[in-house]
Amino acid sequence: MIALDRVQAALPALSPAERRVGKLCLGNPQKFAKLPVSRLADLCHVSNPTVVRFCRSVGYSGLQDFKLTLASEMEQGVPFIHPKVHRDDRATEVASKCIGGVVATLLKHGDDANFCNVDVAVDALVEANRRKKRIVFFGVGNSGLVAQDAQLKFFRLGTNTVAYVDGHTQAMSASMLESGDCVVAISNSGRSRDLMDACNIARARGATTIVITASGSPLAALGCIHLIADHTEAFDMYSPMVSRLLHLVIVDILVTCTALRIGGPKVQPILEGMKLSLQGKRYG
Repeated sequence: MIALDRVQAALPALSPAERRVGKLCLGNPQKFAKLPVSRLADLCHVSNPTVVRFCRSVGYSGLQDFKLTLASEMEQGVPFIHPKVHRDDRATEVASKCIGGVVATLLKHGDDANFCNVDVAVDALVEANRRKKRIVFFGVGNSGLVAQDAQLKFFRLGTNTVAYVDGHTQAMSASMLESGDCVVAISNSGRSRDLMDACNIARARGATTIVITASGSPLAALGCIHLIADHTEAFDMYSPMVSRLLHLVIVDILVTCTALRIGGPKVQPILEGMKLSLQGKRYG
């Protein structure tokens, strides 16, 4: 995830003062990378420490670390970010912007993602399946729909899996987990209190926590394994469409890798049996 993506994702959760710093950065990143802290603070009407806190809030060690990253990315060029839709856009324009944004985000994820972490996550999921342990998916709101989709896909592999989309049941479920169980927590912002509470409980019980969320978020720090889901979407407007599709793709990668690791001889009879049981559910 580039620095600007990280700022955009974190913006709604920042303090008003830090948000002003973030908006200055998004509005003119080249200028931001060159100005001293005192000048940045003056332009945003904040204190010097606020500028530093902003950099730490978006996942960097300080202003210098953030500015070095930003300057480096400016030299390489900012990747395509689709423009926002407007009230007077025609359907063709909306379609072009929505599809372009999804394609750009998925391609960028393919370039930036740490797939070593995916391998580690798959190892944990395969081991949980081998030992007949539980694989539990947590999500709220739109991320809850992704959690339910993930549960359905892993269920088809014959795993012991369930999805919870309510904060109370997530906490209760987490309290019953044990070593060898896996939790997969999915969040757009990475700042859901329910998910963070449930992950804390699960980790205290010895379960492996896999989090699919934005870099630099509080939830990312709680995961034993962090699968980065960064995007350029302003998720405070309309519905978080791009993030939902990105999360679904990450789930597809996980389930496909897990199925391959479990092996066709074990998975294929399960899928064939399910297909046979559903034959009477469709009109000829």
